Amino acid sequence: MSTFPLSRPRRLRVNASTRALVQETTLSVNDLIAPVFVVEGENITEEISSMPGYFRYSLDQLEIEVTDLWNHGIKSVLVFVKADDHTKDNAGTEALNPNGLMQRAIKRIKTVCPEMIVMTDVALDPYSSYGHDGIVENGEIVNEKTVEVLAKMSVSHAQAGADMVAPSDMMDGRILRIRQALDEAGFINTGIMAYSAKYASCFYGPFRDALDSAPGFGDKKTYQMNPANRIEAVKEALMDEQEGADMVMVKPGMPYLDIVREVKNAVHVPVSVYHVSGEYAMIKAAAAKGWLNEKQAIMEVMMGFKRAGADLIATYFAKDVAKLLR
Repeated sequence: MSTFPLSRPRRLRVNASTRALVQETTLSVNDLIAPVFVVEGENITEEISSMPGYFRYSLDQLEIEVTDLWNHGIKSVLVFVKADDHTKDNAGTEALNPNGLMQRAIKRIKTVCPEMIVMTDVALDPYSSYGHDGIVENGEIVNEKTVEVLAKMSVSHAQAGADMVAPSDMMDGRILRIRQALDEAGFINTGIMAYSAKYASCFYGPFRDALDSAPGFGDKKTYQMNPANRIEAVKEALMDEQEGADMVMVKPGMPYLDIVREVKNAVHVPVSVYHVSGEYAMIKAAAAKGWLNEKQAIMEVMMGFKRAGADLIATYFAKDVAKLLR
């Protein structure tokens, strides 16, 4: 039975002030994580061809970018490095180098912006001669040996000054082993943001261009999740929470808003979502064609993540969002 005309929902949409008063979902600059790509060299600000308006930075230029992000109110960066080909092998040797690019990047960020929360990518694909997230034996990505390297890698990042490590590899049991390794090394306050529900998605293409980290054979479906699965995502997130994750993540974002909500309803830690490179590229391409309003599209997507239950959003639009919020 309709309650109209006694009930008129349009009364709460009558003007901007009323709409703001009853808005259910809010977005803040404090919700944003800005991914940054780092390369060797000097004076390098190199645009990524498949990600218009996004760049790889050498360490000297990274200082400028991080300072700019901080000045826009962004309090967290997620660091990825593009390792030189001659440093890549099947053991993750360069990932453990105390003077490696990741370790130097962490130190530079902390030097120029000590209060910036530095999150670091923990996976072997940038350092792998095979382009996979783990050690390869007989054509298989082996779990336990990979996990041991990831644990050592995490400690190395903590030693360099990382506030939080972000394992993106999807190996089984790695959160527990990383937590143990960090605690054993005295880094009890170094956090873990687990990529808990990371799907085997086509939307990572531009990212792999950015870091030259595409798999050299096969695909990543033996460790990343099947896009058709929902219950498995909740299971993965709960396992990571039980193993010591301080935050969990769903990746990608826009096609997986139902997963964000399911995970948010299940766990008792903050939930982040990764608005990935392919999603960024789609908006950029459509806006370049004049098919949609870029600023409006960005904010609508961000609000969709928040409405679905995301506490934090890692997005290549972080600086754009910060400017629009102002």
